[in-house]
Amino acid sequence: MFIVERYGLAVALCWVTMLCWGSWGNTQKLAAKTWRYELFYWDYVIGIVLFSLIWGLTLGSTGEAGRGFIQDLLQVSPENFWSAFLGGVIFNASNILLSASMSLAGSVAFPIGVGLALVLGVFVNYFSVPKGDPVILFLGVFLIVLAIIFNGIASGKVSKVSGQSTRKKGILVAVCAGILMAFFYRFVAAAMDLENLEAPTAGMMTPYSALFVFAIGIFISNFLFNTLVMKKPFMGEPVSYSQYFKGNFNTHLVGVLGGIIWALGTACSYIAAGKAGAAISYALGQGATMVAALWGLFIWKEFKGASKSTNLLLTLMLVLFISGLVLIIVSGGS
Repeated sequence: MFIVERYGLAVALCWVTMLCWGSWGNTQKLAAKTWRYELFYWDYVIGIVLFSLIWGLTLGSTGEAGRGFIQDLLQVSPENFWSAFLGGVIFNASNILLSASMSLAGSVAFPIGVGLALVLGVFVNYFSVPKGDPVILFLGVFLIVLAIIFNGIASGKVSKVSGQSTRKKGILVAVCAGILMAFFYRFVAAAMDLENLEAPTAGMMTPYSALFVFAIGIFISNFLFNTLVMKKPFMGEPVSYSQYFKGNFNTHLVGVLGGIIWALGTACSYIAAGKAGAAISYALGQGATMVAALWGLFIWKEFKGASKSTNLLLTLMLVLFISGLVLIIVSGGS
């Protein structure tokens, strides 16, 4: 299997993670013109599963180092299998809640949920497997959190969501999503032998097989979580499975593409974690919030006509974000 052996390459892959995690939402925006999110989400999940399988059968099965994808799946212990599977279940629940919070509170919910996930997730991953300079790492995380807060305030100023009770409900749901999201990565990382990828411990998984089991956890739990949301949506009328099968090919393809983009980012994060460490890999990936903000700023024109104070917040956001990323990268190389 392909193994990352240099810290510089690991950081580059973490940047790919950040770009992918911050960009897949564009496919949802494209599909939203004619397609409910609950229906889009099924294609998104299918895209994740398909990519994880192809990723494992290609990069996860080449070379002589480590264990091949199929061989690794056959030898994994039940404990590690269910750990990665549970990571998928937790991620799926958090992702659906985060999407629901955005429908209730507007775009301000995204930085709240992901910001909380970033802080808690870095703590959980670092203290589970310490790697990197903690002072520099957490200072970098602090700057990114400030950037996320400024983004949230700026988004709140241009948000079109009305009704304080609905907004408060959305923010509460975003907090719950952030807490859940902080833990999914740790369960998957715990199932992998990140310290010895060339000859992984028996019963543990490589990043390739762990990603596939994680994806299966998302897919199976989706029959519960997304079905509930389809029948009792946070916003709008209930939707049925018959509506899903009435979607045209291009609409389904957009959703699958969204899942593939997100899964590519996750795959890069997992294979980079062995060299960069789970905390650094996760922290850089969660910089996706700012990537999403940049899409909204420059492509979707979400802040068009914004006030001077809002533009100042956006400028501060970018400066803090870049500074935080630099510190996180430096923390792993020190």
